[in-house]
Amino acid sequence: MERMDYRDTVFISVVENLSFSKAADELNISQPAVTRHIKELEERYHTNLFERKGNKIYLTRAGEKVYHTFKLIYRQYRELDFEVGELQNTVAGEFRIGASSTIAQYVIPKVIASFHKRYPTIKIHLMNGNSFEMEKQLMENSVDIALVENTSSQSDIRYKKFLDDELIVVTGSGSVYAKRETITQDELSRLPMVLREQGSGTLEVIKEAFSRHGIDSEHFHTPIHLGSTESIKNFLLDFDGVAIVSEKAVSGELQLKTLVKLKVSGFSIPRQFRIAYKLGHKSRQVELFENFLLGYNI
Repeated sequence: MERMDYRDTVFISVVENLSFSKAADELNISQPAVTRHIKELEERYHTNLFERKGNKIYLTRAGEKVYHTFKLIYRQYRELDFEVGELQNTVAGEFRIGASSTIAQYVIPKVIASFHKRYPTIKIHLMNGNSFEMEKQLMENSVDIALVENTSSQSDIRYKKFLDDELIVVTGSGSVYAKRETITQDELSRLPMVLREQGSGTLEVIKEAFSRHGIDSEHFHTPIHLGSTESIKNFLLDFDGVAIVSEKAVSGELQLKTLVKLKVSGFSIPRQFRIAYKLGHKSRQVELFENFLLGYNI
């Protein structure tokens, strides 16, 4: 928002954080400075933009009008920057993506490659870990945007779906279960099973799915927890048991028939891959990537 009056920028930050202190932290200025900028803005319009009730602040009707207009102006500046920058091929900068293991390995690399072809002057740094770790890095400002596969939500984070996925039951082609096409839910709960580690978005989704079907996941026969889907796929090659993994992560193995999919009667685990970002302002580069991702045919 470089071209907007700085008081307008401060006002938007206070509105979106509903806090003078959080706005001060976000903008790296003092809280008295925030208060002064808002007071000057209220003097400009000869009206109160906020009302205070106890420790909380709320927008007045005038404040709502000012906020919506400022956001429109901000979008117009941003769109102008994008359009002029693209014409001159000078859209530059860098940002950091934190992606959960499954997304980082099997989904996002081809999107980043295509984005780089379109915007070669924008640098991207990709970090990966489980969904819990990526949300933690997002809150600590270690990454600018997170791509996660869990279902839980944190109050200070906003989420947006970008891709549907399904978790499926697989076994190694040499397993004693490989010739079974279909198993029951009861059989699934009793089979030896290898799963992801605690904190994994995949594990969280699995446990919630079993809970919805009345299956107690705490009593699974789960002798092994592994830290990545790649480890699980390799482990299954010499393991008489099953795993529950992303269908997108094992498409190659299913085609090569090194792994076999087992259908479970009356049971499926659909899920969503989501974009996660902190409340507040996104950089132009992050917003450009988000729009690119949402429009990409994965």
